[in-house]
Amino acid sequence: MRSQDSTVLVTGGLGYIGSRTVPQLLERGWRVRILDNQYRCDPAVAERLSRTDGVDVVEGDVRYRGSVDKATRGVEAVVHLAAMCLNKSISDPAESLDVNLAGTQQVIESAVANGVPRFVYASSASVYGNPTSLPMRETDPPDPLTPYCIAKLAGEHLLRFQAQRTGLRWMALRFFNVYGPGQQTDAYYTSVVLTFLRRIAAGEAPVIDGKGEQSMDFVHVDDIARALVLATESDVSGEILNVGTGSQTTVAQLAELLIAAVGADATPEFRPREVLVARRQAAIDRAAEVLGWAPHVGLEEGLASVVAHLKSVGDLP
Repeated sequence: MRSQDSTVLVTGGLGYIGSRTVPQLLERGWRVRILDNQYRCDPAVAERLSRTDGVDVVEGDVRYRGSVDKATRGVEAVVHLAAMCLNKSISDPAESLDVNLAGTQQVIESAVANGVPRFVYASSASVYGNPTSLPMRETDPPDPLTPYCIAKLAGEHLLRFQAQRTGLRWMALRFFNVYGPGQQTDAYYTSVVLTFLRRIAAGEAPVIDGKGEQSMDFVHVDDIARALVLATESDVSGEILNVGTGSQTTVAQLAELLIAAVGADATPEFRPREVLVARRQAAIDRAAEVLGWAPHVGLEEGLASVVAHLKSVGDLP
């Protein structure tokens, strides 16, 4: 049972997922310490969180042990979100591995050295690579295809290694296609949402490669944040869990949903092009069994929240 002043460290807490997770942790009675290098965060979000009661922001980089130790001392749990995005891992593999692998090792070692009893790790469905069957299950063999995916999978193995040596209690969550209001435009798997919306706003039709049969499992950022909170408060250790919706949505279906959400009069255009048809669909029964978690935000509701946000900031008429 945590004390009234129990603190959880959220690395990358000023980022997209982190900034939605911190408020949920506060609502559950946690104090929150954020470690973030503020490289990619929204300045307005950083300002708001830094002024929030119960939040302490430490500026630092997960690659530097001094910064990590400063942030880790005295906390009762770590939620490790800090990472370099998938796109950058392809263009700069060395830096990506430095942040996503060596940085993760630094955070894990610091947690162990400072006696932190609980560690929650943000992994990714991308560790599966191209699935051979759907839905994708935690027992499926991984096949990571990029330095980002390789590092995410390695982080899971590092946690298992440390748990065997030290008794660290941990959980890894493999996020599927996270989306929601305020997401940055370089999100590799879900930037298609913003790309389509911007074309619709400009009076242009969404352009779809091939037949639009590529699919994703879109999971709202608020559902992701809730899973992180549940994992932080769970007594279960050593579990790797999918966090998705259990449903797949094709790119063609997504275009139609976004046209309806905006209320536009548009018809998607299909561009003849050879595409590698990839599909994503999570098996989420283990998350339900272990955490009591299930997605609450349906896709139509979630896309409406994205549209409302873009209208509020003037990016959609």
